[in-house]
Amino acid sequence: MQKYRNFAHAAVLGTTVLSAAPCAGQDAGDHEPVPQPTSFSKQVTRASKDVPELVFGSGSDSFAVNQKDFELIAGQGYRWKITSAAGLEYKFVTDLFRNVWMNQIVINDLEVHMNGAPAWLEFDAEGTMQVQFTTIRPGSYAWSVPDLADKGMKGTITIK
Repeated sequence: MQKYRNFAHAAVLGTTVLSAAPCAGQDAGDHEPVPQPTSFSKQVTRASKDVPELVFGSGSDSFAVNQKDFELIAGQGYRWKITSAAGLEYKFVTDLFRNVWMNQIVINDLEVHMNGAPAWLEFDAEGTMQVQFTTIRPGSYAWSVPDLADKGMKGTITIK
């Protein structure tokens, strides 16, 4: 029983010492918090944020893409819906997936939990996949539908 009391005493003492120490980014003399970015979109939060949906094709143009470039923040969790809205087969390829912590892919309310990066997402029919991930490495990552990139089905994902 004595060893548990010593452990509890050490835990309380450690907590007291830690609470008295300056936080990271603070000067030991002034205890003011470090200024945070003022733009909400530039702040990392605990909650996952939605990336604007990426839509391949439309009723009138099978090669249309609604948005080509995306900007994300390192360390932030995201949910990204990627949709095929036309009758072509689209293979979404990006090196982004090798530079994020992949949480899951959801297709028709069915979840695929990841333990590594997918090679690509393939749409054989119209529908939506939602990808959940946390960004890790800043950089610029290309995405494309390889066989249709020359028709404008490509872009970039920048992690700052």
